[in-house]
Amino acid sequence: MKQAINKIFRSKYWWVFLLVVLFIINYLASTFHARFDLTKEKRYTLSKATKELLKDLDEEVQIDVFLKGEFPAGFKKLANSTEEFLGLLKDRNSSKIHYQFISPQDEMPRMINKTYEDTLIGMGASAINLSVQVKAGEENKRVYPVAVIKYKDRQALVNLYAGGKRMITPIEMNSAEALMEYQFAKTLDGLINPSKPLIGYSSGNGEPDLRDYRTADLQQSLYRDYQMFTLNLNNQPFIPDTFKVLLIVKPSLQFSEEEKLKIDQYVMRGGKLLCFIDNLVAEQDSLRYKPETIAFDRNLNLTDQLFRYGVRINTDLVMDLQCDYMPFAVGGSSDNPQYEFLKWNYYPLFESDGNHTINKNIGLVAGRFVNSIDTINTPGVKKTPLLYSSANSRVISTPALISINENKNVPEDIKFNKKNIPVAFLLEGKFTSFYRNRISKDLMDSLSALGNPFQNESTNNKIIIVGDGDMVLNDVSPKDGPLPMGMNFYTLGSQYEYQFANRDFLLNCMEYLVNKPGIIETRNKDIVLRLLNTQKVKEQKTTWQFINIILPVILVLFFGWVYQQVRKRKYAA
Repeated sequence: MKQAINKIFRSKYWWVFLLVVLFIINYLASTFHARFDLTKEKRYTLSKATKELLKDLDEEVQIDVFLKGEFPAGFKKLANSTEEFLGLLKDRNSSKIHYQFISPQDEMPRMINKTYEDTLIGMGASAINLSVQVKAGEENKRVYPVAVIKYKDRQALVNLYAGGKRMITPIEMNSAEALMEYQFAKTLDGLINPSKPLIGYSSGNGEPDLRDYRTADLQQSLYRDYQMFTLNLNNQPFIPDTFKVLLIVKPSLQFSEEEKLKIDQYVMRGGKLLCFIDNLVAEQDSLRYKPETIAFDRNLNLTDQLFRYGVRINTDLVMDLQCDYMPFAVGGSSDNPQYEFLKWNYYPLFESDGNHTINKNIGLVAGRFVNSIDTINTPGVKKTPLLYSSANSRVISTPALISINENKNVPEDIKFNKKNIPVAFLLEGKFTSFYRNRISKDLMDSLSALGNPFQNESTNNKIIIVGDGDMVLNDVSPKDGPLPMGMNFYTLGSQYEYQFANRDFLLNCMEYLVNKPGIIETRNKDIVLRLLNTQKVKEQKTTWQFINIILPVILVLFFGWVYQQVRKRKYAA
């Protein structure tokens, strides 16, 4: 073999053989790919669910990313991370996956005076206004950190960055990278399987109507992926199984035993339950015309039923030093009061430790007059806390006096000595009917006649209970109309204006209850943020500057000198 190779290279056509070898190597390299992910968190490895999606594609997928141009470092890194991820998708199915980066300000092909930006706005994308340094000076630019996936005759928007700030922090960048696979997989799955699950919105017990402006963002948030219909529990003989989730939001009127039985049997048949409940009457509007109000029990008649399922919403209020702001009159006259923004401990901001796919990689969630939740020892039911208070919180029991005069004095921190008070729980397992051995034979016969025979126990099922009805409702501005949920009307235009992660929490709850578990599991990807030790950087700054800048120059000069000495000795004679 060796002699044959030597013979080829001695011939005058050796270069032809070399070209053939190079062609074969390039062909094999372009056809067969191998990638070894050596990162601890498997950063460059796709989940099984994503691989299955890519494998089952019938037609080509076009992905347009609108992050082309000159951006600050944060958005530039976001663009690079997106390109890396799309490269993973293309490696998995190169013939079906195509992507390109586009500037939103570019004109669309075959469209006169119409840019991609117009289409993005129509699809619901929000712009972030930036000041970008260019050759001619400083330029204001609108950035859309989104992508559009097109499959068959359908298209959908993918949000690459959930925040709205001009500067992306390392933590936000890390979160965006961790959620990138989930965002693309969820959107692509929705395009491949376009049918929308049915959601029943409970009414008849004082819940805000879907015509109420406070539910505007709730409907808008669920509109893309779900079909939501009002379901009056008073008028319905039973809750149809076609509804994947029954959503109960801030009821204010007592539930009858008949309504509770309908909910109970819906759960026993496998229906999912998502409840945002205020157990106390406590409203900010009550403080508008008088300085004090009493929070008291709504008596919704749900405590015993939820107790059977494994939780109890307490008749108390959670107060927290980690909270949102409200404007309070701190001086001036009655005709011309002087207002100042102060922390309002009844508007706590809840944390999560990322212990579940629902609360992983989400920010603070805003609550208002929230009730704490206890768990009950229920065999066969797993209870997972989703939201809880900070390390500086407390609870006050009913009847609770709420006074705006509380904010005239600095809160006594010694009273806020409780931590991690849970206010939201996920229940999973086999639930026992609240009405087991409690209903008459006639009623059981009536249920059987309706085609829904009474069931004593459910199969494996899921329920989410949250002790706050306002968490998924939005404020309404007289000027701007409905605001996004998680945004405080009273802080609009101030330095404290911020949209909290209420919408993300709602969508994550709904997706976990309804959608494919494989897609949801992609949220579990956790990219560790490995930051430099600032103290060590400061202490070792000179050392590393020497190693990286001066030492290479010294080594080059040294090896040059050695080379010259060797040449002198070799050719001295």
